[in-house]
Amino acid sequence: MLVNLSHFTSRLVRKIVPERFRPIGYLNHLTRKNCRGEVRQGPFEGMRYVKVSQGSAYIPKLLGIYERELVTQVEALIARAPRLVVDLGAGEGYYAVGLACRLPQTRVVAFEMEAVGRQALHDMAALNGVSERVDIRGKCEAADLAATLGDETDAVVVCDVEGYEEKLLDPVAVPALKRVPILVELHDFIIPQITEVLSERFGGTHHITHIWQEPRARADFPWRSLGTSLLPGRYLDWSVSEWRPVRMAWFWMEPLQSDAAGS
Repeated sequence: MLVNLSHFTSRLVRKIVPERFRPIGYLNHLTRKNCRGEVRQGPFEGMRYVKVSQGSAYIPKLLGIYERELVTQVEALIARAPRLVVDLGAGEGYYAVGLACRLPQTRVVAFEMEAVGRQALHDMAALNGVSERVDIRGKCEAADLAATLGDETDAVVVCDVEGYEEKLLDPVAVPALKRVPILVELHDFIIPQITEVLSERFGGTHHITHIWQEPRARADFPWRSLGTSLLPGRYLDWSVSEWRPVRMAWFWMEPLQSDAAGS
């Protein structure tokens, strides 16, 4: 009975109190207002942003500090100026649209299985004037990835698929993966030892850089107001967190054949 009453009260508060006057909504609103709806800094500075994030933290994306551990790798990816970027698990398009903005000659194929994510991705591509170069698709299977890469030798793969990297990043099923750079978020807490599995799969064809998540702090939230001073500190901690269930890591895998070709 108490649980039901608490749930009812919570729903009632959400209906009565406008989103911007609730703690989390207030921080979202404050961020959108100060960023003027654009990414504030980082590799995708100036990218216009929709008002939602699909399955990941919103405020860090607007602040431009989302996955800041990967800035060096993202800039290396951009420096390659590939003809094709394949984004697996694109969400609302932080990377898909961001890379399309930074790479005006590049075609982006963005796979996102959630319909709400695909709609947000469509909207954000339109906001940034890159719709013609962002091809939005649904769920990706290994056969889809193989067909998308085809014989393209100048491509990059970005992958964040909550453990499904075990199925997709398989160079036996998708031979083209042997020759392209891959930036992948590792989900060992979902697929135990996926880090070791991918290391074995690609250790002979790629140079692998292992990148670990760094701590976040409430000081990363740049604005203070009367509202933020009244909030418990945990809300500011939440605002810059990326909702990670464990300390996350990534692989940046660069094909060895590129090293040989450049030597």
